[in-house]
Amino acid sequence: MVTVIYFSIALTLMIYGLNCYIMLFLYKKGRKKANAFIRQVEHECQPLFVKKAAPAVTTQIPVYNEYNVVERAMHAACQMKYPSGFHEIQVLDDSTDDTSLLIDQKAKELKARGHDIQVVRRANRLGYKAGALANGLAAAKGDLIAVFDADFVPPEDYLLKTVPFFMADQHLGFVQARWGHLNHEKSLLTHAQSIGIDGHFMIEQSARNWGRLFMNFNGTAGIWRRQAITDGGGWEWDTLTEDMDLSYRVQSNGWGTLFLPDLIVPAEIPEDINAFKSQQFRWAKGSIQTAIKLLPSIFRSQNRLFKKMEAFFHLTHYAVHPMMLILAVLALPVLIAARFSYGQLLFSFLAPILLLSVSAPNILYLAGQKSAYPDWKKRILFLPFLMVFGVGVAVSNSRAVAEALLHRKSEFIRTPKKGDREIVAYRSGFPWVGIIEIVMGIYCTSSFYYYLSSGKFLVGPFLAIYASGFLLTGLLTLVHALDMAE
Repeated sequence: MVTVIYFSIALTLMIYGLNCYIMLFLYKKGRKKANAFIRQVEHECQPLFVKKAAPAVTTQIPVYNEYNVVERAMHAACQMKYPSGFHEIQVLDDSTDDTSLLIDQKAKELKARGHDIQVVRRANRLGYKAGALANGLAAAKGDLIAVFDADFVPPEDYLLKTVPFFMADQHLGFVQARWGHLNHEKSLLTHAQSIGIDGHFMIEQSARNWGRLFMNFNGTAGIWRRQAITDGGGWEWDTLTEDMDLSYRVQSNGWGTLFLPDLIVPAEIPEDINAFKSQQFRWAKGSIQTAIKLLPSIFRSQNRLFKKMEAFFHLTHYAVHPMMLILAVLALPVLIAARFSYGQLLFSFLAPILLLSVSAPNILYLAGQKSAYPDWKKRILFLPFLMVFGVGVAVSNSRAVAEALLHRKSEFIRTPKKGDREIVAYRSGFPWVGIIEIVMGIYCTSSFYYYLSSGKFLVGPFLAIYASGFLLTGLLTLVHALDMAE
C-alpha cells in the first residue's frame, strides 16, 4: 500500500511538472503576436491623452505598519505622470504604530506641492487588505483604480503605459505589470526568489494571458477598471488571496485581462526567511481557499475544457508541497518494503518521473531569465538554490494547504520589508516550523545514506535535494529568528 501511494503521488507530481511545458509552449506561441498588439495600442492611443480628456485614475496604497517603505511609495505615486486634475492618490492606512504619523506628515508635504493625495482610515481592520481596498473604493473618484503595495515603487510612466489599453478596449478589466526587484542581490535567498518570481511573470502570466486562460491579478502593480470590480462582486475577504479570487470572478463575468511583461514595477523581496515563509504560507493557503470557492462554478461554466483544466492546475499549484513532503517521508519505508525481484525496475521507472517533475519548473525558470535579462547566464547560477528553498518551504506550505482544506481561519499577516530606512524591525513568534524542518532534513539525510548503501543511486539525488532543502531552510529559520530577537 505504501508503495502504491508513493508512486501515485510521484505520477501526480509528474503531471504538474508537464504542465510547465504547456506554459512554455503557449508563451513561445503567443509572444510575437502579443508584442505586436502592445506596440500598436501604444502607438494609436498615446495621442488620445492630448485629443480628449483622460479617464480619472485613483491610485490606492494599502498600508499596515509599513514605516520603512510607505514614504517612498507615496512619493513614487505622486511622481507618476498623468494629465493634471485626473489623478488622485489614496493611502489606505490601517496602521497601529508610528507609521500613521509618518503618513500624515508626508501627505501634508505632498499636498503642499499640489498633489491630490488623501489618507483614508477606518475604525477597524475588517477584511484586512481587501477590506481596506473596498473601503477606499467607496470614496474613490477614479474610473480606473491602480493598486500598489507599500514596498512597490511605480515608474513615472506607469499610468501613461497602462491607461491607453483601457481606452482602446472597453471590455478590458485589469492590466497587470511585471514585478521587478530592488534587492535581488542581497543574498542567496533573494536571488532564488527573484528567479521564481521572474518565471511566474515572464512565462506563466504571459502564457495564461496570451493563451486566453484565466490570469490572476497579483495584488499590486496592476490597474483595474472600476466597473469590472463592481461586476465581479467587489473585494471579498473569505480567502487570503483576495486578488486571485476577484480576478477569477471578473474574468468569469466576461471581462478581459492584459499582462505587460515589459512594464516593470520594482519592489522588495523578503530578506528574512521567516518573512518569505509567511508570504508563501499566505499565497499557498489563499490559492487553495480560492480553488475550493471557485472551481465548482468554473467546471460548471461554458468555458472550454482546456481552460478549465488550466484553472485547476493554477489554483491548486501549492498542492505540490504536501505531495513533496509525503514523498520525503515515505521514501525510506518504500525502499524497505520494495525488496522483491522487480523492485529495482520500479525505482528505475520512478527516476525519470521525478526527473520530469523537477526539471520542468527549472526549464521554465531558465526560460524566464533568458527572456527577461541579457545577463541571464550569470543569474541562473542561483537556480539550484531556488530548488533547495522550494523544497525547504514544503513543511510550512503543507500546513497552509491543510488549514485551507480544513477551513481553518487565520489572520492576514503582511510581509515586513526593510525599505531604505531599516529602522523598525517587525518580530514574529518562535519558529517551531524550523525545528520540524531540521528534523525532516536529518530524516532525509538518513534516507539518502540508506539509499546509497542499498545501491539505489537513481533515486538518491532527489533525497539529497530534500535533505539540503529542509536543513538549509530550517537552520536559516532559526538564525533569522535569533537575529530579530536581538
